[in-house]
Amino acid sequence: MKNYDHTIRYKVDKPDIVTTDMLDPIEYHYKNKRDVSITIAQTEFTSVCPMTGLPDFGTLTIHYTPAEFIIELKSLKYYLLQFRTVGMFYEHVVNRVLDDLVAVLSPKKMEVIGEFTSRGGLTTRVCARHEVSS
Repeated sequence: MKNYDHTIRYKVDKPDIVTTDMLDPIEYHYKNKRDVSITIAQTEFTSVCPMTGLPDFGTLTIHYTPAEFIIELKSLKYYLLQFRTVGMFYEHVVNRVLDDLVAVLSPKKMEVIGEFTSRGGLTTRVCARHEVSS
């Protein structure tokens, strides 16, 4: 892969700065009564291109069915804000968010979709899924 470091005039953070410390799982009180489907959309998601350092914008949508826990929304917002200066490809962002949320919540199923705005006439939609096998 070509190195574009000489063209970037500001700091691009590595993905290892993103942590799950602030994510706050809350007990789902209806876990033994019924399943619910939860959809959360972050319409102002930002990260940066790891090759050029240029900003990437998009919508991250999280669909999940909780098992024991639901996510506290302010904690999710602060978690997602960490990506703002991180250089990651779209596909890696979507998989990283899915892996982190599954690790914290242990949902029955979860899907993370990233729909990123056009760059050079190309739009990208990435979907990653997790489901507990029976």
